[in-house]
Amino acid sequence: MEIKTVDLTKIYSVGSSTITAVDKVNFEVNEARFIAIVGPSGSGKSTLLNLVGLNDYPTLGKIFIDNADASLLSSSKRRKIRLFRMGFVFQTFNLLPTLTALENVELPMSLADKPPKKQREKALGLLETVGLGKRLFHRPKELSMGEMQRVAIARALANNPEIIIADEPTGELDSKTSKEIIALLFDINRKEKATVVVATHDEKVVDVADAIYSIQDGNLRLESQR
Repeated sequence: MEIKTVDLTKIYSVGSSTITAVDKVNFEVNEARFIAIVGPSGSGKSTLLNLVGLNDYPTLGKIFIDNADASLLSSSKRRKIRLFRMGFVFQTFNLLPTLTALENVELPMSLADKPPKKQREKALGLLETVGLGKRLFHRPKELSMGEMQRVAIARALANNPEIIIADEPTGELDSKTSKEIIALLFDINRKEKATVVVATHDEKVVDVADAIYSIQDGNLRLESQR
């Protein structure tokens, strides 16, 4: 999957004021790349990822998915792209508290109407891959933060996405666990050829990224790439 933005802009109204969270951003996401977007809180990182991940609509500008104008896609088509072609990892994990680790990973496959047997086989394999083969039937409250993030990553991979969008995936984690999560995302990028886009303030992510962007006051700038 290739994503391109042209003069992408998101403006919010706050009372009588307006805030430009993303300001005329021109950005390309190419296949099998590991991309880091670095910036402080409030710089526009999360807003940009929500736009690129088709979870929000821009105020101005365009988003192209494989050269197709996303503004012309129906809500149903946008949902299918998110479900089948994208995987999402969040700082706050967003796991359903009443479901086990296994059930949380099965959920996207259930939404995609995959057979229950296939769901179970895939979820078991993914949780083994992220090192949680012995925590299958634990609910989120019974897991550490690092384990919850591993479940979230396994869930993001459930429908074999072409791109993983991760918003501050190490923000709630200690240094050691952060390093493990970054290594896991990097391994997925290299082995599965899945594109990974990470919004972060974690310098350890920057160390492994193919391309590094900085964002400040909604303005995105390419800092380096290899």
